[in-house]
Amino acid sequence: MLLPILLGALMAFALRPPVADSACCYFAAKDKDVQQPSQKVFLTWDPKEQMETFTVQPKFEGNAVDFGMVIPTPAKPKLDEMPRDFFKELAVFSILKRREFPQSHLMPRFGGGLGGGLGGIAGLGGGLGGLGGMVPAPRKPDVKVLETGVVGSLDYKIIEAGRADDLYEWLKDRKYSYSGDEATLDFYVKKKWLFTVMKIDTMQMKRNKDGTFAGEVTPTRFQFPSEKLVYPLKITQLSVKDKTEALFYVQAPFKTDLPGDLTYQYQWLPMLQNAQGCYAKGIFKGKELPGNGDDWLKATKDLRPALLQKGEELGFNFVSGQRPTANKRGHIPTTLEWAKKLTAADVRVLKGQAAYCEKVPDPDEGFTAADVNDEKKGSAALKTIQKRLDTYNKERPGGYLVREAPADEVKGLKVLAGHLKEGQFLTKFRKTFAKDEMNDDLLVVPAKVGEGKSAVEDRSEYEEVLPSSPP
Repeated sequence: MLLPILLGALMAFALRPPVADSACCYFAAKDKDVQQPSQKVFLTWDPKEQMETFTVQPKFEGNAVDFGMVIPTPAKPKLDEMPRDFFKELAVFSILKRREFPQSHLMPRFGGGLGGGLGGIAGLGGGLGGLGGMVPAPRKPDVKVLETGVVGSLDYKIIEAGRADDLYEWLKDRKYSYSGDEATLDFYVKKKWLFTVMKIDTMQMKRNKDGTFAGEVTPTRFQFPSEKLVYPLKITQLSVKDKTEALFYVQAPFKTDLPGDLTYQYQWLPMLQNAQGCYAKGIFKGKELPGNGDDWLKATKDLRPALLQKGEELGFNFVSGQRPTANKRGHIPTTLEWAKKLTAADVRVLKGQAAYCEKVPDPDEGFTAADVNDEKKGSAALKTIQKRLDTYNKERPGGYLVREAPADEVKGLKVLAGHLKEGQFLTKFRKTFAKDEMNDDLLVVPAKVGEGKSAVEDRSEYEEVLPSSPP
């Protein structure tokens, strides 16, 4: 289940709308400003054990000396520090591959086939240090500190609140200015969720020329039992002005998606349809598309028209090669960014035991322009180069799948080993949430089309750039 993470930066910031800060509620100190320009989340889900893990790394910018995050979970979480570059390496691992074909730069003429490819913040006045003791009140507030500790460089407290107004006062008595409303807190209190509060020390972060701070919080993993894969989205509503973007990586035994009108199928199915007929025959052994795309189009043949019509009614029109735009309500459809059932070969790549990508052979190897132009050697050289090209094209009619990343970042993929599991499906999707789409928490569900007995499961993969892919 998608961990309900409410990153609540405790500090009253004049919050500017973040570019991407999924499921986070902010708290900020008076006269201080902090914003969260982005956030990435990694979720894992074990449906048999009903266990969810959630890792988040938000960015922040502002002038607060210290602040905190508030993360609600349906049960008491176990906290663990994650590698600093965890999300950077996830991005490297999930770079879409593109098809390249061997080309000669010495041959007078050469058609390279497909060429280069189809290619509520609350302000932390004096920090979270004073969260321990309570100011005496006529009625003892029903707030309990269940656990305190340190994970990485972050101090944390796990608290339980019996009443929303008590939690509100608990924050206020410690000089927090809650910029949300008690109703939102009550939403989680009534569900008997717990709250993890984490202190952030900006003095360890980069300082801008104007004296403000900028940085990324060390990734922290929360593990907890849950009946559903759920992500705390409602609390995020307090931290945004009009919209917020979230990038999800979800690892589960099946491909995942968002439910109802939030599905990425409004974009994914048309993308596959528009890519048909763009590849040379024989590349995929009788199929037209990579990643079981043909199978998915076939499986949805009877259900697809109604789904695509609903997409049009919502204003989610797909334009090949372009990123989706907002409809009249300001809603932007979810997009699938990458998806694959992880194999033993993928795990070897993470461990540095296999190549990050294929290498395109050079048909000109061993020859120079002088060799080709030589009256005696030229004919033989060109003949050898052409023979190599014919061999490459016969052996690999679909070309070679390549992707690029700095060598040190490829070596850094080892931080993912042990976290990404063979046999699990890793799904990466992006959603920009308008404020009116955040009235409840977010469920992550198995990817499918249809309901009940007529529903069909989506097992298609998206590992390489399609001719219809957006930039």
